[in-house]
Amino acid sequence: MTPDSIDRMPWWAWTFPALAWVMLVASHFASGPLMVAALAAVLIATVFASVHHAEIVALKVGEPFGTLVLAVAVTVIEVALVVSVMLGGGPKQPILARDTVFSAVMIVCNGIVGGCLLLGGVRHHAQGFQIQAASAAIAVLAALTVLTLVLPNFTTSTPGPTYTTSQLVFVGIISLVLYGVFVFVQTVRHRPDFLIPVNESDVAHPVPGNVMALASLGLMLVCLVAVVGLAKSLAPTLENAAGDLGLPKTVVGVAIAALVLLPEGLSALAAAHADRLQTSLNLSLGSALASIGLTIPVVAGVAILLDMPLTLGIEPRDQVLLALTLLVTVVTLGTGRTTVLQGFVHLVILATYLFFAVVP
Repeated sequence: MTPDSIDRMPWWAWTFPALAWVMLVASHFASGPLMVAALAAVLIATVFASVHHAEIVALKVGEPFGTLVLAVAVTVIEVALVVSVMLGGGPKQPILARDTVFSAVMIVCNGIVGGCLLLGGVRHHAQGFQIQAASAAIAVLAALTVLTLVLPNFTTSTPGPTYTTSQLVFVGIISLVLYGVFVFVQTVRHRPDFLIPVNESDVAHPVPGNVMALASLGLMLVCLVAVVGLAKSLAPTLENAAGDLGLPKTVVGVAIAALVLLPEGLSALAAAHADRLQTSLNLSLGSALASIGLTIPVVAGVAILLDMPLTLGIEPRDQVLLALTLLVTVVTLGTGRTTVLQGFVHLVILATYLFFAVVP
């Protein structure tokens, strides 16, 4: 992004979001293969527009606030999508939050992180980052995933992988507190730990003006809501296709989670390509933390208030994959330097998760 273009918005940056909302309205009145193809094409275009606006906002507010804005915005909209489907009922309603959160964690920690390490390693051989920031994020991530997705399988107050009302309240509160403390540490108390090391920083970027930054912030939110809406519109088609192919319904949840995470994934990959791995890790790990720390308290509150069933404990196979993911992540990010090897390992774990989601 050049200084000349920093305060000029490309035509597609506002056209694609507008087109996305037009297609959302049109999807209520038309259907068929052509409509599905059009929705998918517009969704991808809107993702690219959202990445552009996220970059503008990040340049304005600086790190790590820029990555935090995108991660929280995507997660808030993801929560809204989960809650809306929960309120709509259906056979998958009790396990929807669990499947969504677990898919997001696996896609982020193995897909986005692995892709960033591989892309950065291919282009720059070895990349450095702040080990203090990675250690803090992994510690909170391990605690959140185990307390929300694993521990329900071992409680005895209720049968099955569920929590009682008091347990849900407790876990929801500590999830929110853990995430809140992490954000405080990231943005206030130990902010330098989450910044790109001075000796590895790029040349200073031009800073957009206030009007452009506010416009991009608004359009980024518009894009993200449109992405979720388009993903939800495509969900029945994906579910029917999965049923026709004899695939488990969890495949649909994985596909929707991947679509919702596209803006963050592309932003993280772009940062890794530009040799800003710290920014990539801030965005990816922060996204995984926000996905748990914000989703679980909200869905727990909805389940309690409306007396709805909520299953949180993941299957034994998924517990093994989660443990492997956390272990490899600790080893990968424990030295402060990464190469293509670590990226390959994470992507292999993601491939294994996706394969067994299709062939359980």
